[in-house]
Amino acid sequence: MKFKFKLAYYLLGLMLGVYFVTQFLQSKAEASGVEFCYFPNCRVLQDIRKKPFDIDSIAQATLNEKWVTLDDVKKTLKYGDVDFSKSNKPYKRGKIYIIEGKTAQNEPIALTVINFENRAVLEKIKKE
Repeated sequence: MKFKFKLAYYLLGLMLGVYFVTQFLQSKAEASGVEFCYFPNCRVLQDIRKKPFDIDSIAQATLNEKWVTLDDVKKTLKYGDVDFSKSNKPYKRGKIYIIEGKTAQNEPIALTVINFENRAVLEKIKKE
């Protein structure tokens, strides 16, 4: 058998093996609720989500205006982008994070979240 055919069979088998292993590991992770976060953005958002979450009076007033909902805030905390140039700075015995996301109406918003050691506080919600 020629080398190019051996290489083709090897690569085909390798791709099939990698596909099945990733599918198996992904289904195991989803079944047990494990989330793999290695990038800084994912790690910050996961850390904020796993703590008790409080809403400041300024943010509550913005939520009462009805242009943004609590569901939009939750989705931003799951899929948003952390602006690290303005974030990770000491603020009121915690660290401040600016998280950019979108509402259900596709309007850009920015959340200001203070991440304390044992809880997270939503301080402000702004339209971008």
